[in-house]
Amino acid sequence: MMVGSGVVMAFLSFFLGHYDIAEGVLWYVAQALTYAGGIFGATLYFKTKWGEFESQAKDYIDQRLKEDKQPTEETTDTDDKES
Repeated sequence: MMVGSGVVMAFLSFFLGHYDIAEGVLWYVAQALTYAGGIFGATLYFKTKWGEFESQAKDYIDQRLKEDKQPTEETTDTDDKES
């Protein structure tokens, strides 16, 4: 929304100001782009880190489940002794 308003303001200033963009408008556009870059960059960073965490957690859980399903040597030794 802020980036859109900056672009609209720049176009209006350019075409209504006889092909000259006022300094205040340029400052506003720069601030809007900086703000948008910060927000989108932080969002992308946290989504990436959250995805890595989910992947690692899933791998760890899958590994633990596989370990729990495999019979241990102690249970196979006691089964052999009983026979």
